Amino acid sequence: GPHLMSTKGIKAFKLLSSSGAYWRGDENKHMLTRIYGTAYATKDELKEHLEQMEEAKRRDHNKLGREMKIFTTVDVIGQGLPLIMPNGVIIMQELQRWIEDEETKRGYIRTKTPLMAKSDLYKISGHWDHYKEGMFVLGDEEKDKEVFALRPMTCPFQYYVYKNTQKSYRDLPYRMSETSTLFRSEDSGEMHGLTRVRQFTISEGHNVIRPDQCEEELKACFNLNRYVLKVLGLENDVTYRLSKWDPKNTEKYLGDDEYWNSTQEVLRNILIEENVPFVEADGEAAFYGPKIDIQAKNVYGKEDTMVTIQLDCAIAENFDLYYIDQNGDKIRPYIIHRTSLGCYERTLAWLIEHYAGKFPTWLCPEQVRVLPISEKYADYAKKVADELKRNDVDVTVDNRAEKIGYKIREARMDKLPYMLVVGADEEADGTVSVRSRFEGNEGVKPLSDFIDQICKEIRTKEIRVELPEEEKHR
Repeated sequence: GPHLMSTKGIKAFKLLSSSGAYWRGDENKHMLTRIYGTAYATKDELKEHLEQMEEAKRRDHNKLGREMKIFTTVDVIGQGLPLIMPNGVIIMQELQRWIEDEETKRGYIRTKTPLMAKSDLYKISGHWDHYKEGMFVLGDEEKDKEVFALRPMTCPFQYYVYKNTQKSYRDLPYRMSETSTLFRSEDSGEMHGLTRVRQFTISEGHNVIRPDQCEEELKACFNLNRYVLKVLGLENDVTYRLSKWDPKNTEKYLGDDEYWNSTQEVLRNILIEENVPFVEADGEAAFYGPKIDIQAKNVYGKEDTMVTIQLDCAIAENFDLYYIDQNGDKIRPYIIHRTSLGCYERTLAWLIEHYAGKFPTWLCPEQVRVLPISEKYADYAKKVADELKRNDVDVTVDNRAEKIGYKIREARMDKLPYMLVVGADEEADGTVSVRSRFEGNEGVKPLSDFIDQICKEIRTKEIRVELPEEEKHR
């Protein structure tokens, strides 16, 4: 230092934290105090920054996800290997059922392939040469007859599903999808919560297509991604990137200049036609083809790839993939590597931060809590809960001997969508007193009417808006 020749321009600053550090990292030398702070040219800028940092801490999935018992990590299990807790499992299962059903509607078949393979498979695909450092290898190439590796992607496995029977031009596009568990050897310093892990689950798929189907199929994949983002309420959180090869470092990639320029142009035209703003980035492509990457930032501003669509016109040669055309000739297909939701763990982190833990009702691990005002109404509370369960609503009953005000406050702290207060009048009339985090007190309703309301909300995946506190009905 100094990093500034003068502090004249600093009009507002705040010290944030401090920590100890040995001089030059030597524990035998003096302990120094490292002071962290931030500074701005105006008080308003400083205030805005501090408010943003407080909001980031409030939404940080690494903190909030643990508090809500969605996930945890354990040292003896390892970095990047989170334990998904029951609440997190419920959310991920809801997402998986929805995505798999949606893909089936759009013509995808489902596959289930092994979690590992011999090195021979990855040598054919090129991953052994281009991606080996990112894989968990089982065995020693010099000592063992067979060396295996945990799969970092599903594509080479699904190619053999395609190859199992001969395909004609009429069979294409052949759309394969799988909820895949993958393993990648990330650096320990990069591990963070659910966004950077070593084992993860992904909605992965591969579309084997004729060259003349390329544009239509790419658009269909892109529109599926946008539909998923819209349903989840995340469409305004993303940016789009055309990830290209690095023309100055061509040995990392399959194909020549003509191949890369032409495939990149196809994806560029898709983004232009879909009228979305995008940036272009050299060196971000897969080794076999360019990508459309859908990017999002976490609460601290770090950007991650959430969803990807990749065009691959080269790998079919390696695996001898072909289809029979109208003339009886063998033709190499193109392949689209794509995800619909992306990585479930990363998406879960994204949802936690976007909604600050207040998920849409259809994703909530606990959608309704029934609160009897005293033990006398425990039977009716159970009757209400049983009826909700019969309609596939996730419900619990709070039968503790606590005051009703305390139960309501605790349910609100747990970020529940709905609380149903029941007492003498509700039992006599077959009704429930509805309180929601969206509008506060929503009044007394017949139980059947509330069930119809919440089932419709869950079925349509509605995202109800939460009113400001001062506007909620008390």
